[in-house]
Amino acid sequence: MRADNSSSFLTYELPPIRPPSEARSLLIRVMRGCPWNYCTFCSVYKDLPRKNMLRSTDEVKGDIDALRASADELRAQGYRVEPRTAFLADSNAVIIKTEDLIDIIAYLRAAFPSLERVTSYARAKTLLAKDTGELRLLHDAGLDRLHVGLESGDDGVLATVKKGATAREMTEGGRKAKEAGFELSLYIMPGLGGTARSADHIRGTVDVLNAVDPDFIRVRPLQVVPGTPLFDDMIAGAFEPLSLVEMLEELRHIVAGLQTTGNICFDHFMNAPIFDQSWEGYKLPESKEHLLTIMDEALASAARRK
Repeated sequence: MRADNSSSFLTYELPPIRPPSEARSLLIRVMRGCPWNYCTFCSVYKDLPRKNMLRSTDEVKGDIDALRASADELRAQGYRVEPRTAFLADSNAVIIKTEDLIDIIAYLRAAFPSLERVTSYARAKTLLAKDTGELRLLHDAGLDRLHVGLESGDDGVLATVKKGATAREMTEGGRKAKEAGFELSLYIMPGLGGTARSADHIRGTVDVLNAVDPDFIRVRPLQVVPGTPLFDDMIAGAFEPLSLVEMLEELRHIVAGLQTTGNICFDHFMNAPIFDQSWEGYKLPESKEHLLTIMDEALASAARRK
């Protein structure tokens, strides 16, 4: 892989990062790395430079042209290669100047008219930095779904892990995205408060989720990864992680408090195999009692094994 910023659809310096629900998506790299990249639990993009993060529209269009040419060649050989979804990488495509991103989306959709959905990651602070009119323009241009890392709704947890946004900003950013017409996925991280802030983490996370009512809640239980500041805190005794059972208990409390109407999804290997790990997950509130029963049975089984 080439590490420069030239126009090639093979410019990834590391395996592409995208949501599991975008596993079959056409990947269009519009920016490199993460412009924030201070979260203490995250090990991604740490080796990428903090300069030249935004790729030019010409570079991105060059990638789209190369992908279209490859698709045409494969189709000529008898393969069906008309993608239904596309993902704009890397971490926060919405940070790009609105008119440039609209230009990219329009070019992408013209090159691949089979696309039914275009998706990207976004940060709450970035959504707040754009006015609602700009966000509506992006949605109307063909950006359909946003994935935003909430992680926690507790200000203490958010500050400790250097998330770079408050619970109020998370709420306002999420509401703004929905007002602009986007489908919204919010990610939550059971265990992120450790033993010290577990109750606050539960309460705050439920409050934000209920206030925003996202289309998807995507569950990502905490894994403390070596090489991250959070791992160093754990080794130093400044962070006491929850056990797997305690994280399940925490998640059970979160689900019990939800008054949302979207789907809750366990579409990542970090989730316990007791859950359906499909991309669409469970519809709420219809499946709430079923989910609580699944977790209660697992917790009772764990208690019997003690």
